[in-house]
Amino acid sequence: MKKGIQFLVIIAMTISCKSSLTAQKESSKTEVTPAYKEQMEDLENGIYFRALGNKPEWSFKIAEEFIEFTSLKPGFESFKSVHVEPIRAMDANVKMYRVATESGTMNIQISHQDCVNTMSGENNPYAVRIEMTKNLTSFTFSGCGKYITDARLHDIWVLEKLNGVVVSPADFRKELPNLEINSSTNNFMGYAGCNRMNGTIFCERGLLRFTNTITTRMACPGNNKESEFLKALQGTTSYKIENMRLTLSNPSGDKLVFKKVD
Repeated sequence: MKKGIQFLVIIAMTISCKSSLTAQKESSKTEVTPAYKEQMEDLENGIYFRALGNKPEWSFKIAEEFIEFTSLKPGFESFKSVHVEPIRAMDANVKMYRVATESGTMNIQISHQDCVNTMSGENNPYAVRIEMTKNLTSFTFSGCGKYITDARLHDIWVLEKLNGVVVSPADFRKELPNLEINSSTNNFMGYAGCNRMNGTIFCERGLLRFTNTITTRMACPGNNKESEFLKALQGTTSYKIENMRLTLSNPSGDKLVFKKVD
């Protein structure tokens, strides 16, 4: 009888362990990663610039509605204000923000230059310097930052209109131009209407530029509109996403309209 009870206890413990392992595996599969949480925060709050620094550790965000700073330095733990527009320095590669609230002031300088995070070793395209004054005490924080590319761009897009005119495969080499944008790496690739292409993008608060575009060198038929397409793409300065469409424009008007594809 005792042996039978012991056997049942062993079976029960085995089943319990298996259930626990299964639950842990299922939990790990559904666990939200920090990167995903940050991306969702960016989308929900309109955050378009982030910066980090060390010694002491600090973080900084610029969103459509607010500017927020937090740190581990006593007396400078947090600072938040409404959004303000930057002051552009004589040097086009530098932007400055001046923020003042009842709790203190903050002068922010964002310089377009290579910057390496001293803790993680991550390379960033911007150096950030923040001079903060609170309760008559000042401190300067230094670190690195980057603009957040709109995650909605991360998809495959097929051309519908070129300079206001609906296009067809006959305007190109049997296939419509398309773009595959990677918002995580700020790269794009695709088909220009005759040649394959790839390059980089820069995205900031509705500003979008396609740069460093490289194409293959296949000869194109005389009636092919690839050159017109590439000129419009490289002339892009702004974008809009709505109704499954990506519209690329510049000050002279809409230049390219793409449809999202699965």
